[in-house]
Amino acid sequence: MALEKITMPQLGESVTEGTISQWLVAPGDHVNKYDALAEVLTDKVTAEIPSSFTGTVKELIAEEDETLEVGAVICILETEGADEQPAESAKPTPEASAPETPKKVPAKQNAPAGRFSPAVLTLAAEHNIDLGQVTGSGRDGRITRKDVLAYVENGAPVAAAPTKPAEPAASSAPQKAAPMPTSQVGDRETPIDGIRKAIAKHMVTSKHEIPHAWMMVEADATGLVRYRDGLKNKFKAEEGYALTYFAFFVKAVAQALKEFPILNSTWAGDKIIERADINISIAVATDDHLFVPVIKHADEKSIKGIAREINELAAKARAGKLTQDDMSGGTFTVNSTGSFGSVQSMGIINHPQAAILQVESIVKRPVVIDDMIAIRNMVNLCLSIDHRILDGLVAGRFLQKVKANVETITKENTPIY
Repeated sequence: MALEKITMPQLGESVTEGTISQWLVAPGDHVNKYDALAEVLTDKVTAEIPSSFTGTVKELIAEEDETLEVGAVICILETEGADEQPAESAKPTPEASAPETPKKVPAKQNAPAGRFSPAVLTLAAEHNIDLGQVTGSGRDGRITRKDVLAYVENGAPVAAAPTKPAEPAASSAPQKAAPMPTSQVGDRETPIDGIRKAIAKHMVTSKHEIPHAWMMVEADATGLVRYRDGLKNKFKAEEGYALTYFAFFVKAVAQALKEFPILNSTWAGDKIIERADINISIAVATDDHLFVPVIKHADEKSIKGIAREINELAAKARAGKLTQDDMSGGTFTVNSTGSFGSVQSMGIINHPQAAILQVESIVKRPVVIDDMIAIRNMVNLCLSIDHRILDGLVAGRFLQKVKANVETITKENTPIY
């Protein structure tokens, strides 16, 4: 028999870790190659980890709700094809199960089940925690990430810090973690699930790493409203799905990105990468979560094609059936905040993209045209930008191009098919 290690896969270009949300197998279960072993959450997608082999589950290394780095061992499979190995070899080597203890981690690590995940070691280092003082809730008393967080949140004492060069007295005292808010009588508590945790982490990363700037223009969408309203009933009857205003806006943005490719880019440390493909991420909200699936090559698609993909991706999001491919590859995000009545908003950029455009509600307003007051259908277009990549000049020119594209949508200028 041979023992094979299953590791945390990389489920996206910028994904560095994943959280095991649910094991779908148990030790002793027989699995075939490509059978699903576990559900995993990242900041981009919920996905299943398939088995790379046919065999028997020997050991589950990772706990549910545990976050591990890409490449970390999550379980061991016993497969046919080699001489039987001693039972001890079923356990991964220290090098495979976790990196060497970081220098910041206290030397004393006398907790039960002395194998720690990278996430546990990192948290222990950040908060200077002696893991020997933490009670593990995992299998066989193993310490999980949530055990360490609970230890910190309860204000438990920290271990003595390793010897460091002398520092000013003001900075040498240990910093006690801020107390967590507590519930009062009558309050309602809602546990944070894995998807919400992933969303929260992604948003914090974006705000922490990207210096946001914001600007807005208003566009006259009267021609668009007349054109779409004249088509919507016939289109729905023939195609079976709605022709929304949003499809027109996505097309207008995709066309503008061809002229201003710097908006379709990514900050990469010592360089800026302009993406060749224009893949528009669209925000789809459910009652509890927000998903951002992707319309690939949006600039090459007709308005009908974009409308179909919006409908299909929204349906899959609400049914919980989005795939990794549906969620990956986005280069610019367009958000239909106007669909729930918003007239002005500042979006958080979908890291690592360079910008996000919020399309607000189309509202009838009096405007001045040729020194006369007219009632027009106006819409605000709100743009958040990564100020490392983009300055006001190019961002303003891009917005003006989107505005011009929207204002020239008519039956004569804008084919649907």
